[in-house]
Amino acid sequence: MIILDTDILIWVLRGNVEIKEKLEEAINETDGSLYITPIQIAEIYAGIRKSEENITKGFLNSFNIIPIDAEIGRLAGKFINQYRKSHSVEIADAIIAAASIVNSFKLWTLNKKHYPMIEEAGFY
Repeated sequence: MIILDTDILIWVLRGNVEIKEKLEEAINETDGSLYITPIQIAEIYAGIRKSEENITKGFLNSFNIIPIDAEIGRLAGKFINQYRKSHSVEIADAIIAAASIVNSFKLWTLNKKHYPMIEEAGFY
């Protein structure tokens, strides 16, 4: 099972052929077990144009949503405490990383430097 980071979602929405092909592979490899959190939804909607709303809503609704709970919140807080100064980890990335780790999912991102708390094997 895989959590898609916001950058992957943006590249798919922008029509990046390479990322779209890899998304198809991920769908096949996981039997469609691809996930996002409310964080990715918020980040996408923060930059959306009115004309993009319908297609974006349909696209985001095609993924399973991982709810953010207290366990994810606690772990995200620990990540911020540990990595904020050394790696400038922000709350959104800390929550996404915590959701990935708590659920034992791989994280697919093009920004691995944002996730110092995830070992290489934890990435897709």
